[in-house]
Amino acid sequence: MTQAQADTAVKVPEHPSPRAAGCPFDPPPALQALQADAPVSRVRIWDGSTPWLITRHDHVRALLGDPRISSDATQPGFPHRSAGGKANDVSRRTFLTMDDPEHARQRRMVTAPFAVKKMEALRPSIQKIVDDLIDAMLAGPKPVDLVEALALPVPSLVICELLGVPYADHDLFQRNTRVIVRRHSTAEEVVAASDELTDYLDRLLTTKLARPGEDLLSTLATERVATGQMSQREAAQMGVLLLGAGHETTANMIALGTLALLQNPDQLALLRESEDPKVVASAVEELLRYLNITHSGRRRVALEDIEIDGRTIRAGDGVIFANDIANRDPEAFPEPDRLDLTRDARRHVAFGFGVHQCLGQPLARVELQVVYSTLYKRIPTLALATDLDRIEFKHDGIVYGVYELPVTW
Repeated sequence: MTQAQADTAVKVPEHPSPRAAGCPFDPPPALQALQADAPVSRVRIWDGSTPWLITRHDHVRALLGDPRISSDATQPGFPHRSAGGKANDVSRRTFLTMDDPEHARQRRMVTAPFAVKKMEALRPSIQKIVDDLIDAMLAGPKPVDLVEALALPVPSLVICELLGVPYADHDLFQRNTRVIVRRHSTAEEVVAASDELTDYLDRLLTTKLARPGEDLLSTLATERVATGQMSQREAAQMGVLLLGAGHETTANMIALGTLALLQNPDQLALLRESEDPKVVASAVEELLRYLNITHSGRRRVALEDIEIDGRTIRAGDGVIFANDIANRDPEAFPEPDRLDLTRDARRHVAFGFGVHQCLGQPLARVELQVVYSTLYKRIPTLALATDLDRIEFKHDGIVYGVYELPVTW
């Protein structure tokens, strides 16, 4: 009997598994059990395949940095998130699902605009966006849905400005992004949503080629498409990736982070009362560790046999890195289930690790620092306007968060 047959001869747990009732901020109990007892183990996913699930923090970092682990979503054995995700991954390749050297070549085309210094230079304009939105909240009726009033507009306005996408079209890209990130969307629904977004970005690129501006899409049009380094369709697909990732993840983090802080008033007080930017920056890292909204894991496939924790991951085996439970590993973070804004959480893997770690993390950090350092000071009596058990969480999404967050003051 082969190792794979032996692994699947016993009961293989289904993945993803449900969170515990009443514990919306914690990873599923099944992940905690696997981390303790079988940190490298097989799980069964939507298509019946049984990739490996990696749950320990040190294993996640080691393997995500290992060149024998591939991000190529066209490889046999790649553990796609869903039927819709598979259709999208295979038909629309971006640097997220490529290996070096092609990954590095395409990623370099958009690395400079997201550099730390350039993102820091955006801080005043992000601060104005946040202040203006809070002004509108305070001037209007209450309670208010914080998702619609603040969490979604902040990153959407910022990424639109950065890319050169008209914010007036936000309904189009937000609606289609919701379809793409919903785990139960059909392949046809995901492909249709991706087509609409790609066509939209393609038309924008045509406009940028004729009348370039001071934005990232104009740079792609004039420096990459016009010179033949990439096709216009490839540039449009890259634009879809940047537009979706640039608003969806941060929006969920703003809302879910606020809810977590409201449930931990002692930690909220630390953040609200501090004037130290280092305290705010540290708080952002801890919230990223504690919540880890990319709760579907990083997906990879092994190119060669790899020995780890006494197990052999064979070439062609799918591998899922459960970064949510890795960020709750007690070997890496003492008392991991406690939200502690004074903790040094910088080694978290919320943004991944290795050459594929999140390109937009400098932007996300600045946005979160501005929101978290402003909202609770300007509205010190901010409170949840409903019961926690009445809030609908995004259990069905590849990005975790809340659909609405009713707040008052």
